[in-house]
Amino acid sequence: MFDVGASELLMIVIVAVVVIGPKDMPMALRTAGRWIGKMRRLSGHFRAGIDAMVRDAELEDMERKWREQNDAIMKAHPVLPDAEAMQPPIAAAADATPSPDASARPAAEPLLPLPPP
Repeated sequence: MFDVGASELLMIVIVAVVVIGPKDMPMALRTAGRWIGKMRRLSGHFRAGIDAMVRDAELEDMERKWREQNDAIMKAHPVLPDAEAMQPPIAAAADATPSPDASARPAAEPLLPLPPP
C-alpha cells in the first residue's frame, strides 16, 4: 500500500530524532504503535462487516436462484393428485401377519414403491 523504501525510512528516523529528540523517542514510538494498532483493529472490524454483507447478498442470490429452479422443475413435472393412491400400500404389507405356511417359504423381498412414469 505505502511504498516506503530504506532511504525514505532512514530519512523519517533522522527527522524524528531531530524533531522529537532521543529522550522522548520511546514514548512517541509507543504512542504511534497504539494508534497503528487501533487503525488495524478498526479496519479489520470494517472489513469483517463488509465481508458479512457480501456473504448475505450472495446467500440471498443463491436462495433466489434455487427458488426459481425449484419452481421451473415443479412446473415441468407436476405432481399427480392420484399418484399416491396408485402405488401399493407398503405399510399394509409390512404389518400383515404371516400365515402358518409362510414360515416354510423363504422371506420375500420387501415391496418397493414404483418409479414415477
